[in-house]
Amino acid sequence: MVLRLPDKWIWDSWYAHNGGRWHGFFLQAPKSIEEPELRHWNVSQGHAVSEDLVNWTYLGTCFEPAERGAWDDYTTWTGSVVKGPDHHWHLFYTGACHAEDGLIQRIGHATSDDLHNWKRVGDGLCLDIAGDDYEQFRPGFWHDRAMRDPWVMRDPEGPGWLMFFTARSSGVHEPNAGGAIGFATSQDLMTWTLQAPVFSGGFGQLEVPQVFSHRGRWYCLFCTAAQHFSAAQASAIPGGPVTGTHYLIGKGPRGPWSVAPGPFLDGSLPCRRYAARVLETEAGFRIIGFRDRPEGGFIGEISNPDPIDVDQDGLLRIAATAMAE
Repeated sequence: MVLRLPDKWIWDSWYAHNGGRWHGFFLQAPKSIEEPELRHWNVSQGHAVSEDLVNWTYLGTCFEPAERGAWDDYTTWTGSVVKGPDHHWHLFYTGACHAEDGLIQRIGHATSDDLHNWKRVGDGLCLDIAGDDYEQFRPGFWHDRAMRDPWVMRDPEGPGWLMFFTARSSGVHEPNAGGAIGFATSQDLMTWTLQAPVFSGGFGQLEVPQVFSHRGRWYCLFCTAAQHFSAAQASAIPGGPVTGTHYLIGKGPRGPWSVAPGPFLDGSLPCRRYAARVLETEAGFRIIGFRDRPEGGFIGEISNPDPIDVDQDGLLRIAATAMAE
């Protein structure tokens, strides 16, 4: 079975493992709005639990936009959850406000003791874009000021924490060559220092990044749409542009990073699965995301997990024995 709700669409998701159970967090919107594309502006965050990533129990809404007038009163989009040294759980999320028509994104922070009831740290705002490394809003050039989908992890190279996020680099002339993986560091999960992007180019946006390692190699998962390939990347991918999830390969979490060679990892036209995550289970790596438009109409539910193989060259592949939807 998949995670589906009778009265809500589900899309981007992220996960935490605790006490033998997987906690799945995801964006959700009521189907009563009728038009799926309006879901982004009618969003809250849902929470479900599972022991096997297949059979899920929905626990309801766990986080939503703040009251009118706040910096995140319009959207609380995709994020990630980590357990801090204080033994509290920390949610980092994307926020936008009505006053800016939802066009300017920032990153927020909330904490919880039970993975369901979240409280903002102060007003929630923990990181914004500044300086010359990142593109600010350019009406007519790109559709938003991108700073979203934070992925937070411990720094494997020293004390502290790392944050990766969807962004755009400044000074790029081809819109679809400006996508970037933004970067920030923290010693305590509370105070963050913005750093230069760790990767830029190839796509107009690299959404929902996830950084992980396996046998000394580093991977940065991301998703993008066929219409957001740069001219150079469109010719480099065998078979041409598709919509779905691919990845970067790096020598460490700070890079240098490059687009993985060969076929797109998990893409199709129309898109079968989007905003995928790779989870490490006792049985190996599994990829899970939301069912998008496999037959043209929006589905909006979380797929069953498929096994991922890592070949002798360190490249990721959806296993030939992948489970059917």
